[in-house]
Amino acid sequence: MKPAILLLPTLLLSALTGCTNVSAGAASGGFMSMSPAQLNEVRQEMDHIPPPSKTRYLAVKSLTSWENPYLTIQGRMVTLHVTLADANTSDLGQGGLLRPVGARRQDLNVRTSDLAAAMNAIPQTAWPYGRVVAIEEAHDIPPSARPEVRRNMETAIKNLSDIGVVVYEWQEGGAGLK
Repeated sequence: MKPAILLLPTLLLSALTGCTNVSAGAASGGFMSMSPAQLNEVRQEMDHIPPPSKTRYLAVKSLTSWENPYLTIQGRMVTLHVTLADANTSDLGQGGLLRPVGARRQDLNVRTSDLAAAMNAIPQTAWPYGRVVAIEEAHDIPPSARPEVRRNMETAIKNLSDIGVVVYEWQEGGAGLK
């Protein structure tokens, strides 16, 4: 009787956590695991965000000044950087000690297969430039990992284009398309 009681928490834990095996489609980083209906639903929800304002986002010279979401591409994942809109609309103390911009910034590690869901979860107020994201490769990548990072970058760009998000590829020395 006691061994059965000891096994019960283990069985409950495994039943609650489920499987962690990733399918081949999801591992490749694409939206292959999404049905066309799901992809269309994500695209329609992203349409609630206005089109990008090129004059606003082309004027940004540093990623620290970038207000829209941006992505840092790594070998096995993508880091999504989101700066949430300030809930206080007053200009008093904005960016100061009591209302720092860094407190509204969140960095999330996401698989490329989950990128559409992550982009869809970002509130509309976090897109001041419209439906555009900056994307950059991670810094200090070992030469052996560069091909994998580049493939991940190309997959992320394709996936973002599939859901109607404009991609602004950021160069290490400054803004601009590569």
